[in-house]
Amino acid sequence: MSQNLKSIFIDGEAGTTGLGIRDRLAAVPEVVVKSIAPEKRKDPGARKEMMAGVDLVVLCLPDDAAKESVALADELGAQAPKIVDASTAHRVAPDWTYGFAELEPGFAQKVANANRVSNPGCYPTGGIALLRPLVDAGLLPSNHPITVNAVSGYSGGGKAMIEAYEAGTAPDFELYGLGLKHKHLPELQLYSRLERRPIFVPSVGNFRQGMLVSVPLHLETLPGKPKPADLHEALAARYAGSSFVSVLPATGDGKLEPEALNDTNKLELRVFGNEDLGQAVLVARLDNLGKGASGAAVQNIRLMLGLPEA
Repeated sequence: MSQNLKSIFIDGEAGTTGLGIRDRLAAVPEVVVKSIAPEKRKDPGARKEMMAGVDLVVLCLPDDAAKESVALADELGAQAPKIVDASTAHRVAPDWTYGFAELEPGFAQKVANANRVSNPGCYPTGGIALLRPLVDAGLLPSNHPITVNAVSGYSGGGKAMIEAYEAGTAPDFELYGLGLKHKHLPELQLYSRLERRPIFVPSVGNFRQGMLVSVPLHLETLPGKPKPADLHEALAARYAGSSFVSVLPATGDGKLEPEALNDTNKLELRVFGNEDLGQAVLVARLDNLGKGASGAAVQNIRLMLGLPEA
């Protein structure tokens, strides 16, 4: 085994995201993943010892457990490893770096230089990718009323939801989060630079993975009344040269299905619009387990460990 290998510990590797990260890291020759004995997965002493011996820790845990793991790492002081947190616990924390490398020009270097990175949520990845460039370009006011609609495969809903769909006892489609307090809203608002809290309506369909995130806009309510082409051009300019984010023409038939990017770290953005009606719908397509979870985590891991982009 090469002495130059970077070592990684996935705290919570038995869950969906942890397993996805482990599978993806198996294809990265520059790293070795170290595992803790199953009976010691909840042993703070054993976890702390493991953290002390690796370069980077990935947290695939519930929020409270993730906070406990960070506290253990803090106890190591200068010997603490770098951390990628896949939970919601630190996504809007000011002392953590948000792990969306394409957030703005040069942001990948900020991720590369960080010791603590919060992996983005799947829904916000699509929403922020669509909204942030338009806010930065002045095409979309930060206080504009925004609605974000999204549909995800059931694999993003946790163990109980996965079991229900695979057993055939779950509905084919359902809206949820209708209390308007979905846990992804804080990061969606913060990193989109929205002053007004957006309305977010998530849903789940009877397919395992894949995601569509859409934002409808009345263009005559925006400054300068931009055309759909103006929105497309702003997105294309922001992501020009990106390895994983593509800005593509709207499909000619006005249709888009959610599963085309499954098992990739790709994110596709499109602007569907009707200039005569002054309306547009921004759409992001991604794999909720890829760019929306494990794929983004491995992208961040590569950046933080100084490994080449895949």
